[in-house]
Amino acid sequence: MQPMSFAVTVTAGDGRWNVRSFRDDFDTPSAAIGALRRLRSETAAFALICVEDEYFVIARLAPGTERVFISDITMAVDDDYATGWAAHAGLEIPAIDPDELDEIDGWADGDFELLADLGITAETLTVLADDPETWPHDALMAIADDLGFADEFAEAAGY
Repeated sequence: MQPMSFAVTVTAGDGRWNVRSFRDDFDTPSAAIGALRRLRSETAAFALICVEDEYFVIARLAPGTERVFISDITMAVDDDYATGWAAHAGLEIPAIDPDELDEIDGWADGDFELLADLGITAETLTVLADDPETWPHDALMAIADDLGFADEFAEAAGY
């Protein structure tokens, strides 16, 4: 299977979900933050990002800040994109030798409650991020399915 990378924004409005892909070079969070800032939604607005099926990022704007969840913070040790998200969210980058990353089980970090108001609990995010049998793109699909926009998500993400 080819590793998947994609970036989509999700908004709720008029009783339905709007899911759109956006171009992201996965070098810095700036494209995702820009895409989020361009959204005009009175209700939920967030980004779901899968990076080479290694990890996923969920980002949501909040007054004065961006709320961020990273499924594997250890990726920030040697991945510039994950490092940028960690820095943006004020998360501590683990003090791990990059040569030892393959021997370490990663762990999630960030705002575990960023989708709680929509029904995705911290426990759900923890289970999805911690399950070694769940690919990052499948974890994001599970979130989309739970929230009721699986078909729109699959199309936007390029399934």
